[in-house]
Amino acid sequence: MNLAARILIVLASLSGLLGVGLSAAAAHITGGNLATAAQFLLFHAPALLALVALIAAGAVNPMLAQIAGYVLVLGLILFCGDLSRRAFSGVALFPRAAPTGGILLMLGWLLVGISALLRLRA
Repeated sequence: MNLAARILIVLASLSGLLGVGLSAAAAHITGGNLATAAQFLLFHAPALLALVALIAAGAVNPMLAQIAGYVLVLGLILFCGDLSRRAFSGVALFPRAAPTGGILLMLGWLLVGISALLRLRA
């Protein structure tokens, strides 16, 4: 994969990182809701599938990209799980679950970008 394509992967990961951050800010301003959790799950599902394709294509460092994927999944569980539980029961998953999940999501996106920069040579 050429440098231009790897740069696009890095920019896509930056978009994901910033999207999570801005969504978290918006959730705090508007109070957050179940729709935010649903959107995060729907947006990250194809991103995780694409990450698997990038690993298979050799476009990213496979070990780091796999770690990034699992960090994204853990972030989704905490962030979306907390928002969903609050929406249905009014009770938090546990203190600071959503912010922890959001930070993990941003970290996961950062790792995706780094995995493109540190991909193994064929």
